Amino acid sequence: MKLYDSHAHYNDEKFDEDRKEIIEKILNENINFIIAGYNLKSSEDAIKISEKYKQIYCTCGISPNDIIEDKNQMLKQLNKIEEISQNNKVVAIGEIGLDYYWNKENKKIQEEMFIKQIEIANKLDLPIVIHTREAINDTLEIIKNNPVKNKGVFHCCPLNKYLVEEAIKMGFYISFSGVITFKNCKNADEIIKIIPEDKILIETDSPYLAPEPNRGKRNDSRNVKYVAKKIAMVKGKTIEEIADITYNNISKIFRKIKRC
Repeated sequence: MKLYDSHAHYNDEKFDEDRKEIIEKILNENINFIIAGYNLKSSEDAIKISEKYKQIYCTCGISPNDIIEDKNQMLKQLNKIEEISQNNKVVAIGEIGLDYYWNKENKKIQEEMFIKQIEIANKLDLPIVIHTREAINDTLEIIKNNPVKNKGVFHCCPLNKYLVEEAIKMGFYISFSGVITFKNCKNADEIIKIIPEDKILIETDSPYLAPEPNRGKRNDSRNVKYVAKKIAMVKGKTIEEIADITYNNISKIFRKIKRC
């Protein structure tokens, strides 16, 4: 069985002391992953790490939580994102999107930079990886008004029926994290059931959101099996079947990644 974690942050400082050791342990357990960038430095770091391992790929982008009010500075950073994203290890532009939970005061520039990064993805013939929090309607409106040529993934997707139904209609993938294993996550089963098998991905969002039974600990990609196990239970599949389905989906949306 080969598992594929579609979104992890081994460029995060929480892995500074044992990054190499953890990555090698994960790869030895037949688990591959994508390192997600969230600002310019983390995107550059994601490329550096992924270039050391043939199995590892990455994404580059500036998340809504890393958007600053200085528009000129943001545009300079996006020019650099476009430049580095031409690296062969980069499979998508992301994570990008809108976040009104942490940042309500800069909605306008969040939206502008989201659109700019969609334009970069289209120019480079890449999909996008979307972060949306308490901004569902605006996120969907931007995507509808700014078509994404190669579609993309709603990462750590909010368990909102309207969002996932609209996303699927537009051809996007839904990525589930350890949140679906939480005991207080009441609607996880309902949402999992409505996602077609050919649109499901699994992720950890490491080092965050460790699933049950490791909730509260530093997360890493070895825990992606618990996400797959939960989906398998709801879908009436084996974990091996979900591993195979999600690996196939990874290779479809992130076209540089080939099954091996």
